[in-house]
Amino acid sequence: MASTSTTETEQSTEEPAEQESALQTARRQLRHAADHLDIDPNIVERLEHPKSVHEVTVPIERDDGSVDVFTGYRAQHDSVRGPHKGGLRFHPEVTRDECVGLGMWMTWKCAVMDLPFGGAKGGISVNPKELSDREKEQLTRRFTEELRDVIGPTVDIPAPDMGTDPQTMAWLMDAYSMQEGETIPGVVTGKPPVVGGSKGRDSAPGRSVAIIAREAIDYYEKDIRETSVAIQGYGSVGANAARLLDEWGANVVALSDVNGGIYDTNGLDTHSIPTHHEEPEAVMTHDAPETVSNDELLELDVDVLIPAAVGNVLTADNADAVQADLIVEGANGPTTSAASEIFAERDIPVIPDILANAGGVTVSYFEWLQDINRRAWSLERVNDELETEMLAAWHDVREELEERDVTWRDAAYIVALSRVAEAHDARGLWP
Repeated sequence: MASTSTTETEQSTEEPAEQESALQTARRQLRHAADHLDIDPNIVERLEHPKSVHEVTVPIERDDGSVDVFTGYRAQHDSVRGPHKGGLRFHPEVTRDECVGLGMWMTWKCAVMDLPFGGAKGGISVNPKELSDREKEQLTRRFTEELRDVIGPTVDIPAPDMGTDPQTMAWLMDAYSMQEGETIPGVVTGKPPVVGGSKGRDSAPGRSVAIIAREAIDYYEKDIRETSVAIQGYGSVGANAARLLDEWGANVVALSDVNGGIYDTNGLDTHSIPTHHEEPEAVMTHDAPETVSNDELLELDVDVLIPAAVGNVLTADNADAVQADLIVEGANGPTTSAASEIFAERDIPVIPDILANAGGVTVSYFEWLQDINRRAWSLERVNDELETEMLAAWHDVREELEERDVTWRDAAYIVALSRVAEAHDARGLWP
């Protein structure tokens, strides 16, 4: 599989590219995309900065009676196209700049999908594994109260992310609703369906990864039934992508979780391997001819590689050893800037995360619509609508790729930035 593409330019920083923060990366990608477009530089300058960043302290009483105080953030990047939208993560490495950078990425992800949202991201610097269920609920409810004035169904709509889940979102919705004096399900997405969540939300990011992988396989004139796939990560994204590609005839030969991976050139029965949700860290308990480390999985000789676990796993250190013909990003930011350049030089197409895993925010949009209209959709309708939206976005990005002779990542950013810039130009600048 070959792709005619140009490499990304380097941004001069004091840190090496491999140490680039999420915010530095987001700003560099913004400027790089702007170089391909005739955009008012003043708009680009505005987009380099978040609209607002809220930092709060979140005290909770622990089960032993002691009090711990955690720091939480909500970075709201841009709302020119609609309310802010983005996840909330509970993770020990949450920082202000990380939230700002991820919030910028959410702006582009919503724009590339043509959703009426802007970007946001937030979280608390905490290890959720060290919290009891009661403590996690207390933390969520107190965090919600601290942010209550800056979130809402027409202002900023959080969603699950690392360390949070549908139950976390249900607590958030309840806390917000109790303080507002009415039930407001549209304040958050990713809730359980019983309290206004959407069917198909949990599986949506993995489903969109599979859809985009299928389209990319076809674009490069490969038969999906003769295509081998390796997937790093068997959580919600990786497992749902694996099972769907398996159903469509792809040969899923390698899977992994945090402990390592399994490899079978004849193909794995993805439906017999428990997902992380079904049975945490169960991949390695499945019988397979070979085992591989997570690092080794990335370098297997396969047609398609899907990094669907964590960020920054494809780097300058291993990019030359990757043997896949095509990479589809399931995780957020799995490919560093230096690795992206190497893949471009090697003519290995990389379908970016802001397109491939955008099923999550797309079905969140569907959930928001259902909450506003108080009318639930069937799973079939959700999946059909998601398919339509993903194919439309794929078509838009593909057109830019072919017209401008750029990488898939550049093409996706060009689509997104042109839409955001057009909206800023139409609305103007409040004096």
